[in-house]
Amino acid sequence: METGNTLSGSGICLLLVISVVLAKAVDDTEGNTAASEKAIRQSQSLCAGEKEYVHQRKRVVLESLSSLGINCTTDSVPHIALLASGGGQRAAVGLVGSLYQMEKEHLVDTLLYLGSVSGSTWSMSSIYSDPQWSNNLETAVSRWLSSPEVQLEEALAWLGERAKEEHFSLSDVWGVLTSAGIMKQMDLRRLSDEASRNATNPYPIYSAIEKHCYSHGPIEGKWFEVSPHEAGFTELGLFVSTSLLGSTFQNGELLEEKPEMDMVKLQGFLGCALAHEETIKDLIPPWLNVPGQIDGAAEDYLRVYNALDKLVGLTRSTIKDPTALSDLDKLQKILEDRDMLNHNKSVWLESKSSEERKSIFGQWNLELLAAVQTWSQSLEDGAFKTHVSLLTKQVLPMIMKWEWGTTGNFLYQYQDSTVPPYLRSTERFHLTDAGLLINVGYPSFLGEKRDIDLIIAPEYSAGNMFETLTLARDYAAEVKKPFPEIDVKILEERDWPKGCYVLEGKEKEPTIVYMPLFNRDNCKDAAEFNAKMEEFSTFQRPYSQEKIEFVLETAKANIKTNKATLLREIEKAVLCRHNKM
Repeated sequence: METGNTLSGSGICLLLVISVVLAKAVDDTEGNTAASEKAIRQSQSLCAGEKEYVHQRKRVVLESLSSLGINCTTDSVPHIALLASGGGQRAAVGLVGSLYQMEKEHLVDTLLYLGSVSGSTWSMSSIYSDPQWSNNLETAVSRWLSSPEVQLEEALAWLGERAKEEHFSLSDVWGVLTSAGIMKQMDLRRLSDEASRNATNPYPIYSAIEKHCYSHGPIEGKWFEVSPHEAGFTELGLFVSTSLLGSTFQNGELLEEKPEMDMVKLQGFLGCALAHEETIKDLIPPWLNVPGQIDGAAEDYLRVYNALDKLVGLTRSTIKDPTALSDLDKLQKILEDRDMLNHNKSVWLESKSSEERKSIFGQWNLELLAAVQTWSQSLEDGAFKTHVSLLTKQVLPMIMKWEWGTTGNFLYQYQDSTVPPYLRSTERFHLTDAGLLINVGYPSFLGEKRDIDLIIAPEYSAGNMFETLTLARDYAAEVKKPFPEIDVKILEERDWPKGCYVLEGKEKEPTIVYMPLFNRDNCKDAAEFNAKMEEFSTFQRPYSQEKIEFVLETAKANIKTNKATLLREIEKAVLCRHNKM
């Protein structure tokens, strides 16, 4: 028998087992480290998935340019983006009309990217539910004109499931009622599903803003973009895979992967202008909208009242039963009777202190919610009462809490000095409507990352014409990215704009073709222009069939009228790309 330094056969086996276990432990550690490193991508360059998609899409663009008689080589394929503005239903319908006519004019396949904000995200997400949409825009138009109704039961079933989740907020309510009431579609797919598609369509980029950073800064923490491949902060250059948006992170590590949100929930984040306090200013009665008369208490009441009013309108559009519609009419009448600001001006104006005003508005809020509860309980037993009870049970507390766009913060305790302190210190952040900052998704398309040559910008916004351009110019200056010069003379035409303006890019700036929906081609004077802007205002009930058709035809006509300008600028973009190379 051998002893001393000699190992027995069983000892050798034991050592081999230990070696294998240790090696696997090292591999697992390295694997976990690699996974941790990959969980958050920090870069100002395109991710691999987008880069490959764009590479494939350029083949489609090259073929399209050739069919239009535009000489182009593989290396000089221009980077063209269509950026649709926000503007509620006006934007949602307008984008469909614009794309429809671009397809008829053989221009859609010249687009490398399609970007949307606020109301245009509603139709953009709907359009992309068809993997072949750029060859089949008849379907998108027919969905607006003849789509079957989404029943309230289906919407509430979805909402009931979301209410069980950790990050339930008013954005879920807004998303499902917008999907059901305006878009007539419950789109339950996930955005990351599109990452595996071929390059038949332009690459989609959706935009949002982080609510706290929007109000308190810094600018690097404001703009947030979402694509099929990743989601994150544009200026910080910090991204996670889109499928992980909403999952639990700490110190850059993925702690718990949660199911990816569907498009209904995402639409609630992207298209919810009502979420932000500043939107309430647009809803303040003229007699009250004077310095010293409005304060936090009044704004709280206006938020509650207008949220209820909008949600009643959206709910109404999911219902056909005459009895249920009659019951909703009664609720609408209750809300009108409880419009305390207009019915009780004297009470408000006579109140002296802020504490007294706070008490008055607190009482009005309680009375308003109590009236809604009483109406709900007075309904006849049946399906509608059950649905309404579920809705009020889930929605009323959320309205009082006023929480929107809640989702998991992947930058929680992330160790990087460029990350704003707020984003490092909170486990959740709040994504809301990007139109509150800039009502066109310019930030995602400025600078070297996507290196855009030409931006086609159909303008569906309300408010001051050209404001999206001046805001984008100021944003670009602050983040030190190139933006074309705006001739001050065109700003003087804001009350009755032309149908098309070209802001010429020089060297690194993109050229912008700016196309107002209502303009001198379809409005005979400034008075008619203002009347159209008022008639198709952002905050109103779902459009009638007549209004939908009018906006569709107006958007189509704008593209048709300006086709020659678009072709000229596309040709210039080819030359621009050639010179860059």
